[in-house]
Amino acid sequence: MTSFSYPAKFKTGSDGRVMVEFVDLPRVATDGKDDREAMEEAMDALGSDLSIRLTRREEIPAPSNAKRGQRLVPVPLWLAPKLALYLAMREQRVSNSDLARRLGLHERVVRRMLDPEHATKAEKIQAALAVLGKQMTVEVRDAA
Repeated sequence: MTSFSYPAKFKTGSDGRVMVEFVDLPRVATDGKDDREAMEEAMDALGSDLSIRLTRREEIPAPSNAKRGQRLVPVPLWLAPKLALYLAMREQRVSNSDLARRLGLHERVVRRMLDPEHATKAEKIQAALAVLGKQMTVEVRDAA
């Protein structure tokens, strides 16, 4: 199972702003005026970094386990299914064309599924993941 939440350090500065630094993504940091805004900004920064990596077809670092004092920041819901598909394709060394053939679609449809800017229906990504032997589920937990 792949987790789509990344651990981050939340620290309140002397000015009262909450600074956020990601453990597994050292180039990603943000802040907010309070905890709520810091979490929103953290999700946005995480989504931006991962969507750039996806667009460039770069390695997506696996999230480590959160340690004491760290909080998990979820990958934005609009991006998580696309990342799941991208990671499954990389893991199995399946190209866009290979997946398109298995799905009976044109390769550009698969390209759009992996495009963070394209609003792909979740059912299409679920079908693509199923062809790769994966199942997408959604989990809702109580907030900590």
